[in-house]
Amino acid sequence: MIGRKQLIFIALLVAAIGAYFAFDLGQYFTLEFLKARQQAFQAYYDANPVRAIGVFFGLYVLVTALSLPGAALMTLAGGALFGLGAGTLIVSFASAIGATLAFFVSRYFLRDWTRQHFRSQADAIDKNVARDGAFYLLTLRLVPLFPFFLTNLVVALTSIRAWTYYWVSQLGMLPGTIAYVNAGTQLAGIDSLAGILSPAVLASFAVLGLLPIVAKFGLGMVRTRKLYRGWKKPAAFDYNLVVIGAGAAGLVTSYIGAAVKAKVALVEAGKMGGDCLNTGCVPSKALIRSAAFVSQARRADSFGVGALDPQVDFGAVMARVQRVVARIAPNDSVARYTGLGVDVVQGKATIVSPWEVEVDGRRLRTRSIVIASGAQAMVPPIPGLKETGFYTSDSLWELTALPERLIVLGGGPIGSELAQAFARLGSTVMQVERGERILPREDVDVAQAVATAMQGDGVRILPGHEAVRCIQDENGKRLLVRHAQGESELPFDALLCAVGRVARTEGFGLEALGIALTAKKTVDTDEFLQTRFPNIYACGDVAGPYQFTHTAAHQAWYAAVNSLFGVVKRFKADYRVIPWCTFTAPEAARVGLSEDEAREQEVEVEVTRYDIGELDRAITDGAERGFVKVLTKKGSDKILGVAIVADHAGEMLAEYVLAMKHNIGLNKILGTIHVYPTMSEANKYAAGAWKRAHAPERLLALARRFHSWRRGHGLGGDA
Repeated sequence: MIGRKQLIFIALLVAAIGAYFAFDLGQYFTLEFLKARQQAFQAYYDANPVRAIGVFFGLYVLVTALSLPGAALMTLAGGALFGLGAGTLIVSFASAIGATLAFFVSRYFLRDWTRQHFRSQADAIDKNVARDGAFYLLTLRLVPLFPFFLTNLVVALTSIRAWTYYWVSQLGMLPGTIAYVNAGTQLAGIDSLAGILSPAVLASFAVLGLLPIVAKFGLGMVRTRKLYRGWKKPAAFDYNLVVIGAGAAGLVTSYIGAAVKAKVALVEAGKMGGDCLNTGCVPSKALIRSAAFVSQARRADSFGVGALDPQVDFGAVMARVQRVVARIAPNDSVARYTGLGVDVVQGKATIVSPWEVEVDGRRLRTRSIVIASGAQAMVPPIPGLKETGFYTSDSLWELTALPERLIVLGGGPIGSELAQAFARLGSTVMQVERGERILPREDVDVAQAVATAMQGDGVRILPGHEAVRCIQDENGKRLLVRHAQGESELPFDALLCAVGRVARTEGFGLEALGIALTAKKTVDTDEFLQTRFPNIYACGDVAGPYQFTHTAAHQAWYAAVNSLFGVVKRFKADYRVIPWCTFTAPEAARVGLSEDEAREQEVEVEVTRYDIGELDRAITDGAERGFVKVLTKKGSDKILGVAIVADHAGEMLAEYVLAMKHNIGLNKILGTIHVYPTMSEANKYAAGAWKRAHAPERLLALARRFHSWRRGHGLGGDA
């Protein structure tokens, strides 16, 4: 919706254009008028030099500030009246001041509206402007083929500082100003404005426009040489690429490198496959599947089967988990990657120079390095925690007996998934979360739906509870927690820390190289996943900003391609459409904006919901819990975000991920045939709910009258 500021701006613009044509102001900004009045202007200047300069200066600023046509003619007039030196000085300052005033007008009237309606695009532009804004602006100013008034209006919508805009504009417009002012000194010989900018002159300006780019490249080379000073670069290299870490990011990076025939070494100190295979995604989902079967068995009577009381053999459950891991492990094994052409080096890696990685005394010389060391479970500094003992998502798989009483610290995805799984397997589970609710990254309705299901499985969720210390004495183990009502003690037999994961950044040489970390303790990289050293990259959990296996694999493509072919072409990592799923029952899957984020970012959205309980397949499966929630751009079917709470929500989300990636709206999803009966039909029905809310009422009214007429009741409606 257009706001008050924008209406005022449009009104002023229309008024200015109207006045321009109503009073035929264009006649005063023609070459013929200027040449005809040249002697009169000159006489006035000779008689009143200060006043003439003041009037000319003010008029020039006004014309430029209002983005009116005529600045080029006035520049010629400056040369004709004041000569090359004084004319250039006057026009240069007047044009820069006028451009800056136009900049302020655009920023005041249009910037907030633009950011509100195009937030993601504006943020991306702002990021580039913050880094290279002066160079880009200087390039635009040096090439007069790009209209200066458009530059004034468009650049104001970014976050560039006004002072930077002013001085870059003054500097960048100077060559063009000199050319026009100089032409103005020979006004009598000029027949058209086109003649001023001959092909040779335009070519010269184009060369000038390349100067900032060349300068930036040169400065980059200087900075790079300074950066590598003190490090001895090998005369030859053993590898094109050395990858540190054989988790999801490292494996995909190595695979791509080998596929494009680069010489690649993959270094891993632990197990191939990293956390995902050995302690994360794979074992946790195997455990969740066993727990789901137990839950289904307990509900056997709801499916017309006699009531069952399954006996859980936890040792057998954990043995199955390890069998699943072993079944998948060959896909990530040394043998497979060696067969693909990757040199797999087992041992602890240390980066000893920008081109050398040492592994147990052996030095690998390489053109590029990719850090893919992953993340590890975060352990909070709770007094007594180490003394009482605890598990993390990394060490949980050492359990051989089902804990009778389990406390889960943390209400994020990992804590919620494992809390529900252990409750289903028979543990008495308490989930302690110091925040207001579990799954804080999701909307309240999503988190509440999952919490209700978990509580139905026996999980006692304790939001607003902060762990204070662990106690162990003759009465057993207890966790002291603080909450709104005071303090209380929670007894437990096992405690699982699931408060998040932190990037593995220590122990392999980052400190010695001065490779910085972000505030979130991940390796600091640019949009190309490059560290401060142009040949050292990072991807996956160690780089952030997401800690998902699929995102790690996504980043790996950019890290591999940029590290191997960056001298020719580099690619910015694309985070526009990042999906994720929490594998509770029901699952909670999401992509794009949430309602909370839309409010925080002041993005106007429409929310469409479809209740899974109305879906035929959900009813047949006894899986009626959940909903599909779609956020669309106001007044449009463009999808900005989706949240799904349902069994198999992760699979259902894929259609929306594809739609958002390729800018497919709800209308096309509605027009797509979905197999009946399936859970994915919910996506089509959600699109149908949006369509009903946007039904063309006027056309439907006409259709009603048409059908009434066809039945012989006339056009006035049914008889």
